[in-house]
Amino acid sequence: MALVLEQINVEGLAQLSYLVGDDKAGVAVVIDPRRDVDVYLQRARELGVRLIGSVETHIHADFVSGSHELKARVDVPIYGGKSDDYQFELHQMQEGDEIHIGSVTLRALHTPGHTPEHISLLIYDSKQGKEPFGLFTGDTLFNLDVGRPDLLGGGTEKKLAAQLYHTLFDKMLPLGDRIEIYPCHGAGSSCGKSIGDRRQSTIGNERIFNPAFQERSETEFVEWIMSEMPEPPRHYARLKKVNAKGAPIMGCPPVLQPLTPSEFQQKMADENTVVIDTRSILAFGGGHIPGAINIALRPEFPNWVGWMIDPEKPLLVVVESERDVKLVTEQLFRIGYDNLAGYLHDGMTSWQNAGLPLERVHEWTVHELNQHKQDPSVTVLDVRGDDEYQHGFVPGAKHIFVAHLEEHLDQLDRSQKIATYCGSGYRASIAASLLKKHGFEQVINVPGSWIAWKGADLPIEKPEANAVTA
Repeated sequence: MALVLEQINVEGLAQLSYLVGDDKAGVAVVIDPRRDVDVYLQRARELGVRLIGSVETHIHADFVSGSHELKARVDVPIYGGKSDDYQFELHQMQEGDEIHIGSVTLRALHTPGHTPEHISLLIYDSKQGKEPFGLFTGDTLFNLDVGRPDLLGGGTEKKLAAQLYHTLFDKMLPLGDRIEIYPCHGAGSSCGKSIGDRRQSTIGNERIFNPAFQERSETEFVEWIMSEMPEPPRHYARLKKVNAKGAPIMGCPPVLQPLTPSEFQQKMADENTVVIDTRSILAFGGGHIPGAINIALRPEFPNWVGWMIDPEKPLLVVVESERDVKLVTEQLFRIGYDNLAGYLHDGMTSWQNAGLPLERVHEWTVHELNQHKQDPSVTVLDVRGDDEYQHGFVPGAKHIFVAHLEEHLDQLDRSQKIATYCGSGYRASIAASLLKKHGFEQVINVPGSWIAWKGADLPIEKPEANAVTA
């Protein structure tokens, strides 16, 4: 044995980090580590290697980097691209710079496009010849997708898109079809438009199947990639600043303390405190704590917490079972939510047994929604993103993206029944809970939402044609 190359997946964030090294030499590095770093330390112990560095392919926007935790725990240097935005000490790598890990070598390629400082890392193993066999692509190249060039904002989008074009066609494609690619994200991440399901690919596979590699001029590529770009999640700009500065050292995720119903109520009395109910949308609809926001504990949980919740506010949590507490805490920790006020011990069972108030959200099937959609007392509210809405919606629906709902409550009639729908019902339940929190009394969620609507072959309206189709 010699080469160590292990991919570590973070469900929810769809984030991929790597332990790379030489177990014969007893050394390894971590590429793009997540914030809860025990997984790397434990695996290093199991393999009998010591960590000698961590590498940031770029300043991450969707999760808190664990490089500073690793440095604090085992005093390893941090490597990254060349940028004045970094506000901490790191070894800034330029094109051609190398990290030697026993018989394994990582060589930096400057691959701007997703961000200006982005580097990718060619990997060489002396036992496999003198040529590289793989490339750690960070957020530049994914399976069936490429990194978004719009996350920095400030008018840099087209410049970065043009740089991305040259990175893909002038630097990556010439490496050859056999080169394996190891990206920083898989399907479910918002760092691309629509990342494919494979967590590992090859240049050859992407050359054939990735739409980014279709033959286009630079101008055509820029126009293509900037078209129908979904809005970036709200927390990305904040996390970019956190990672440029260097995340606070915590040692481990904070402990989420169990609270009795009366203790939970006392903490709720602080108007800044937010209650997140992580149960399923149907459980939440059946009965929940007044004022709670439903963000169900599914893979998309951290992304929607980032969209919807102010990280400075104390958080109270309701879970389906005590087994979920650890996962909730880890997911919040990875996106920089450290102000945890506690969770409701024994969940809603303890709340109901204490005889405390309950709120409910009614549910309609898509067939019931279809029956009521023309009722003048009903507002059908589509809370999907703009790009989804443009591809079709329930006839007559009003559109407000869930992330901006609280800013536009004055556009809704409180005397009406408001039926919320999204792609699956997940975001619709977030929207419904926000409406209840803000005093809307007649709120209905539509489980299954657009998936079920299309599956039932119900009528669809499209804005460009302004027509209804079966």
